[in-house]
Amino acid sequence: MSDSLHTLRIANDDKAASGGPRRRRRRWPWILAVLILLAGAGWFFAPRSFVVQAATVSLAYPSRTITTLTASGYIVAQRKAALATKATAQLVWLGVEEGSRVKKGDILARLESADVEASRKLAVNEQTAARFQIAAAEAELADAKLLHARMKKLTAGNYVARSDFDTAQARLDKAEAALSQAKATLAARNESLHRAEAERGYTNLEAPFDAVVLTKNADIGDIISPFGASSTSKAAVVTIADMGSLAAEVDVSESSIEKVAVGQPCEIILDAIPGERFPGAVHMIVPTADRTKATVLVKVRFTTLDPRVLPEMSAKVAFLSRPLAASETTPRVAVPASAVTNRDGGDAVFVLKDGKAVLVPVTLGETLGDMRAASAGLDVGQKVIVSPPATLQNGDAVALAEG
Repeated sequence: MSDSLHTLRIANDDKAASGGPRRRRRRWPWILAVLILLAGAGWFFAPRSFVVQAATVSLAYPSRTITTLTASGYIVAQRKAALATKATAQLVWLGVEEGSRVKKGDILARLESADVEASRKLAVNEQTAARFQIAAAEAELADAKLLHARMKKLTAGNYVARSDFDTAQARLDKAEAALSQAKATLAARNESLHRAEAERGYTNLEAPFDAVVLTKNADIGDIISPFGASSTSKAAVVTIADMGSLAAEVDVSESSIEKVAVGQPCEIILDAIPGERFPGAVHMIVPTADRTKATVLVKVRFTTLDPRVLPEMSAKVAFLSRPLAASETTPRVAVPASAVTNRDGGDAVFVLKDGKAVLVPVTLGETLGDMRAASAGLDVGQKVIVSPPATLQNGDAVALAEG
């Protein structure tokens, strides 16, 4: 019986050969270490993604470095007129439209003038009648003078009664008075004619200066009234402006007005023409402040007017500390200084392209405020990463931060 049980026992050497539990336990640390190394390698070699902020490569002007103040406002014509009339009448002819160029004295519109024309003709006829009255009075005066002289001689010789001489004297005085009255009547008729002609002139709207028509406020058939008293009447027919008088009017804060002086060089920037800057100078500092906005109005004239500049365009004015040199009028391709990084001993920026950061070497130029000129390597409109992380590498995936 004991021999049979002995045959059922497994020797220790056989347990070791068959790969027992102790040997399997020794393999697990190695397997775990290999897995950790594989995971680390996968994380290290896998593409990384960064959330970044970006800016646009743009054109920057050297004047940024000498700009002491900026202000916003509008382009305003300094000589402008809304043409109306003193008469109330119907508009019967209009010879201009928006954009028409007119010369001083040109007739732009006519109002119905039958009544004022009739008044003028009446004044002409009354003037003619007054002239005939003067002629008649002069003839009467000449005859009265002859009679008076004759009666005087006859009275001196006692050939006629004294009463006859008195009658001749009275006739002479009356003739002189009649002539004076006729002359006064002619003067009155002349004034009536001048008034009638002036009233007829009110029916012709003339350009008071060389200008361009900005707006047309009435059409043929409208009733034109000097005050536009009713809903169907118009006060002005057209509005005109002297385009040579255009200037930028900007509001400057009271606290900054000391930085502005008459004659100071400026650059005018128009939202409608964003790619250009127009040289100008301070023409006037209006000597009053706006209490509601705590600002002072400053007028800036263009050095040279561009035909693309129009009234009421929004504008910004950069007030400069000195006049610009000829070389400073050309814009430079520039990037924010915070976008420039040093990689491999050279200046570079990361450009956003297809969701990845592409490292682009650049040649930097002058400092333009918070921008740096880039003379080579970048094009206007490209997106560059601002303040790139130190661990950001060429080809890394990037996403723009929201907000």
